[in-house]
Amino acid sequence: MNALPLSLEPSRLPDGFIESLRGVFGDRLHLGEAMRAQHGASEAHFDTVLPDAVVFALSTEDVVAAVKLCGEAGVPIIAYGAGTSIEGNTTPVNGGLTIDLSLMDQIVQVNAEDFDVTVQAGVRREHLNEHLRDVGLFFPIDPGANATIGGMASTRASGTNAVRYGTMREAVLSLRVVTPDGRDIRTARRARKSAAGYDLTRLFVGSEGTLGIITEVTLRLHGIPESILSAVCSFETLAGAVDTVVQSIQMGVPLARVEILDDVQMRAVNAWSKLDYPEKTTLFFEFHGSERYVQEQVETVSALASANGGGAFQWSSLPEERAKLWKARHEAYYAAIGLRKGCVGWPTDVCVPISRLAECITQTKEDLEAASIPGPILGHVGDGNFHVVFVIDPNKPEEAAEAEALNRRMVQRALDMDGTCTGEHGIGLGKQDWLVAELGEAVDIMRTIKRAMDPQNLLNPGKIFSL
Repeated sequence: MNALPLSLEPSRLPDGFIESLRGVFGDRLHLGEAMRAQHGASEAHFDTVLPDAVVFALSTEDVVAAVKLCGEAGVPIIAYGAGTSIEGNTTPVNGGLTIDLSLMDQIVQVNAEDFDVTVQAGVRREHLNEHLRDVGLFFPIDPGANATIGGMASTRASGTNAVRYGTMREAVLSLRVVTPDGRDIRTARRARKSAAGYDLTRLFVGSEGTLGIITEVTLRLHGIPESILSAVCSFETLAGAVDTVVQSIQMGVPLARVEILDDVQMRAVNAWSKLDYPEKTTLFFEFHGSERYVQEQVETVSALASANGGGAFQWSSLPEERAKLWKARHEAYYAAIGLRKGCVGWPTDVCVPISRLAECITQTKEDLEAASIPGPILGHVGDGNFHVVFVIDPNKPEEAAEAEALNRRMVQRALDMDGTCTGEHGIGLGKQDWLVAELGEAVDIMRTIKRAMDPQNLLNPGKIFSL
């Protein structure tokens, strides 16, 4: 449901380019429609647009070779990881070559004494944590999907643990990046701080593949807590749940995770994950620390929840029960879509200062209750970030129009509260106008950087802003 055409045309690549690619990649070059369609589809409501070819890279050297060939031929390049982004971030709007980095899945070096690790861009976050478990460390950034580390860096992902551990902005220490002219650069060393020149690491984190292709990432790690406890609490009102979170943070409780799911989302989660929680606005908590400290946190938050209309805490420290709870949360998007057979999801997110969160989320809920389409609310309310998934029939343009209008009100409300149009999804295709509304002439500075680094506009063209 956007203006992008469904591209099923055969390859439009220049003569000789395919042969050059085949000379480098052999049978890791794919021209078939099925493979191209897989790399042109989106998790969300955006139309499928096919690249002209797909290659699977095994090394930074492969990426360098592909970028140089594309530069010589003027072919657009799209970096692709797990394909879990939901703002059309990897949609090849101008065709071209998609470089799939998912086979670059090696854990290069674990530095346990320094609490950091270097991985190739295609490493999945779940695999990384399985690998780290034996040394007592973990990587906390958890966007829900089993995304690749390179993709998470490219979109500045965050997720359920952000309230305690921050986002990819804080987690990334250094990057290895292939620039638009084919240079292989390293943005920083492993030191925890540096005053050496421009902060190129932060420039590439969140750039959505428009300034360079990330091939390796060095990440900050954390020790696995002595005690981890998860809890669930339902509330009579949405405002009561939000107030509990805000008050907990204002009292200094170091919540590791706190997720909100409204009554509509809980109905969807119960049906999808075969659970039986009350179909009321619900908070999912997780507490980390020593056993005594975790107990203190639970007692404080329980008291706040009770004062705000919350029910009894259902809690567990058993790994299998915690895993079941968070699996249900991570599958909430698919649960939402399951509310209407044959429909698709239009996900959106905003983030506001936590002092304005209750007001923003309550007004959004009022809009959704008056709508003709379902729009479950869920989100990482500990940092002011929440999501709505509009569930729409792709064959009814009036529903897409209604979702667009609801989204417009929600984003404008967030901006009016000095918030942002996206807390973690990125801009991609879907929020380019809102980026300009949010940052104004600062977007022209972004365009200047893009033109200077990628004068041919070959890296993921059409994303974040128009040139």
